Formats: sequence, C-alpha cells, structure tokens
Amino acid sequence: MLSYKYTARDAATGKKVSAEVQASSEQAAAKLLRDQGLSPIEIKPMVGGLGNPLSKFKNRIRAKDKILFSRQMSTLLNAGLPLLQSLRTVANQTQNKAFKIVIMEVISDIEAGSALSVALGKYPNVFNKIYISLVAAGEVSGTLDKSLERLATQQEKDAELISKVRGAMVYPIIVLVVMGAVVTFMLVTVMPQVKELYAGLGSGAQLPLVTRAMLLISDMMTKYWYILVIVAIIGGFFFSRWARTLGGKRVVDRVKMHGPLLGPLFMKMYMARFARTGATLVSSGVPLIQVLEITSDSINNFHIEASLHRAIEKVKGGKALSETLTNDPNFLTLVPDMLRIGEQSGAIEQMLAKTADYYEKEVDNQVKTISTIIEPIMMVLLGVIAFIIVAAVLLPIYSLAGKGISV
Repeated sequence: MLSYKYTARDAATGKKVSAEVQASSEQAAAKLLRDQGLSPIEIKPMVGGLGNPLSKFKNRIRAKDKILFSRQMSTLLNAGLPLLQSLRTVANQTQNKAFKIVIMEVISDIEAGSALSVALGKYPNVFNKIYISLVAAGEVSGTLDKSLERLATQQEKDAELISKVRGAMVYPIIVLVVMGAVVTFMLVTVMPQVKELYAGLGSGAQLPLVTRAMLLISDMMTKYWYILVIVAIIGGFFFSRWARTLGGKRVVDRVKMHGPLLGPLFMKMYMARFARTGATLVSSGVPLIQVLEITSDSINNFHIEASLHRAIEKVKGGKALSETLTNDPNFLTLVPDMLRIGEQSGAIEQMLAKTADYYEKEVDNQVKTISTIIEPIMMVLLGVIAFIIVAAVLLPIYSLAGKGISV
C-alpha cells in the first residue's frame, strides 16, 4: 500500500479537508475518498512522508532498480503469469519507494485499458526511448518476456561500460586532487615563512625568478583567496552553462572523442553502446530507421548523433547503412565493415552483437592501458611540482651563500 496526501471537499459540510490516505494507487485513493463522502480535489503520492512530484523520480530511481524490474518481469511473464499479476508481484518486492509509486501508477493505467508501453511512456525520466520501443515491439510480436530480458541485458552492459569509463578517470582525479591539496598547503604555509626569512635581506639580494614567482602566487592565495574562490565558482558556473549550449556541446564532445589518452576510450565506448543498442533493437524487430533514431538519442555525443541523422536520410534514399557510415570520421572502421558483412549475410543483429562484444573488451583493455600509463605520468608531474617548490625554497640559500650573505 502507498501513502497519498489529498485535499478534498466534504459533501456534507462543504468544507475542504486535507489529510493522508493509504491505497494501492491514485485511482483507489480517490475511490476510498468518495466512499467516505469526500470529493477529491488533489491527490499526491508521498515518498518518505513528503509529497514528491513524479518529475523528480529520475534522481531517485537507479539503473540497477530498472535492471531488476526488467529481469523480474521477464521471469514472471515467461513463467506464464498475467501482466497485471506480474507487475503487482514486482511492486510488492520493490524496495525503492519512488519506483514502487511509478509501478503502481502503471498498473492503474493498464487496468484503465492502456498498453504497457503507453503506460511506461508517461515516465520518460524513468524509462527512455529504447525501453519503450523494445516493450512496444515485444507487445506487438507477443514476446514481451524476451524483450524485457534483452532490455535487462542491454542495461547491464551499458551500466558496466559506464562504470569502467568512470573507473578509468577516478585514479587521475584523486591524484590531481591530492596534488592540488599538497601544493596549496605549501603555498599558504611554507612560502609565507620563506618570505619572512628573506624579508630582512638588503636590496642587493635578488631572489631567483622561481622564488619570486612562487611568493607572488602565495601572496595572491593568502591575501585574495576569497576572490579566487568567487572567480572559480563563477567560472565553473558559466563553463557548465556553456557546455550545455549547442556550441559548447560540440567542443566538449569533440574533445571527448579526440582528446589525448581518454579519446580512444570514449570512442570505443560510443561504438560499443551503438552496437549493443542496435543489436538489442534489431533483435526485437524494430525497423532500421527507428533503430537509428533511437540509437542516436542514446549515444550522448553531438557528432555521432549528427552522423546517424545523416545516415537516416541516406538509408531512406535507398543506401545501405554500412555504405553511409564508411569513411565517416565519427565511426571506427570496424563498425561499417561488420555491418556490411551482416547486410550481405542477413545477420545484422549477430554482427552488431559481435561488434559490441569486441569494443566492450577493447574498453577493458583501454582502461588497463590508461591505468598503466597514467601512474608514471602522475609521478613525474608530482616530482616536477615538488622540485619547483623545493627549488623556490632552497635556491636563494645557495645563491646568498655564494655571495657571502648570512641568512
């Protein structure tokens, strides 16, 4: 049972009443209120005792919740349980309260006559186009259990792929953060002491350039730290806004694809995602044009999306998909080659699946390569920064000692 907060008008007194009610769905809550002589004005689902609009569910429902939902539904439907009974069973086993509300609302829509794909389509923040298209294809072909199983597998592969890419970026980020903290500590604590140490020297004692530069940076950080923080916050805010614009997304996505070290990793991830999504959609009987349209939305890269939209127009004109992607700079050469083999043999689904398997393994190898390369690079960078700081502190001592000046 779910909790709903309601506002209703008492038919006997005409007064407005606000309270909470327990019911299996919003429609059931309305029926309960009418049975009590109340006319519902507003009914809102409750999550953790607080009203929570459905638009916020995206932040509360994790990928693993949807994977588990797809896997459980597939198993129950394959066992012969009716759709509504399967949904109620899954809803009762769901621990995520927000997701439970969504499932119960879906049950209510289906009871009112909606198809599952239509009911799920009311929550685009929870179920994306790929999910809705595969469910719709399963309903049409009578293989909803298989479509949900493919969805669960596709979601697992996609989540695993993203996790590997994020994992490759965690180590260098941690090292850079620690490095920045150490450098900041040296600049705000050690360098001011160095400045005091040399403050009493005569005007004829010229400090080395590296020391003067470090002292200048130290002064800025100690005296104007609040300005630097404000500038950093404003800069981060405007960069974030710019990155969401069309021009910013073009630049950011281009850097992702062709940047040093991480560029090959992102390219292989994009190819794996394209191939895996395409294989899942084709295996469910989704038409090729619709496959390309849905896949272009799932890639999350402006340039690859643009290439797929160009491919859609050419495919509509009668060209083969492999031909449209050949020599496209936004696709690695193996993709059109495997597509060509699939088109010639009538096994596009299998070729896309093999391509996805290949690039997923390549992402694994690329992550290992980055981990191997990044460690010595970070160590060298840390050594260079440490050398500069030590040189800034010690060079004046050697310089003044050489001139016979007592420190």
